[in-house]
Amino acid sequence: MSAEKFEELPSEKKMRIINAGLECFGQYGYKKANTDLIVEKAGISKGLLFYYFKNKETFYLYLCDFCSKVSLEAVDVAKMSAITDFFDMLDFGIRTKLKIWSDYPYMYDFSLRMVLFQDEKVSASVNDYLAENFNTTFDEYFKHIDFSLFKEDIDPKYIYKMFSWLSEGYLSEKHRTNQPIVFDEAIAEFEKWKAMIKQISYKEEYL
Repeated sequence: MSAEKFEELPSEKKMRIINAGLECFGQYGYKKANTDLIVEKAGISKGLLFYYFKNKETFYLYLCDFCSKVSLEAVDVAKMSAITDFFDMLDFGIRTKLKIWSDYPYMYDFSLRMVLFQDEKVSASVNDYLAENFNTTFDEYFKHIDFSLFKEDIDPKYIYKMFSWLSEGYLSEKHRTNQPIVFDEAIAEFEKWKAMIKQISYKEEYL
């Protein structure tokens, strides 16, 4: 059974199942997340979960896609379209992401584990998803950006990827040292990276 029937569910029931999945996969990772616990939190039977989704992997990948869709739908398109500076767009993007994580608290842990602690069984599918999501996000967010401000030998898409790596490293270090993510601190750290990388990326007359 495809997820089409799942999409037809009442919104409240659908979100209950989604949040149960995000919470359990976010807390335990793909391998250790127990579908018995997921259905208990969702208030449904395991048979019903597997009626909507063929197996645990299918449900997990559905949640990956859900996170991506929520991220795109949360964007204020009018505000985004008015931004022409690359680094202003990065700032807009990270603040949008933090707002999403505030609205969907279980999505943060799920996204962190999806990126940093992949399980072998789903790693190929997740890597394909992440690569596609990276390209889709860049194409969508940065289509109004004036890239002429960059130095000739600087690739804006590579700079975007650098910020992705820096973010992953920051989150991984926080996880490794068991420190909570404080959003104001994360923004302050981001501002340091932004100032430094802008200095080496933009033509002098645009600094």
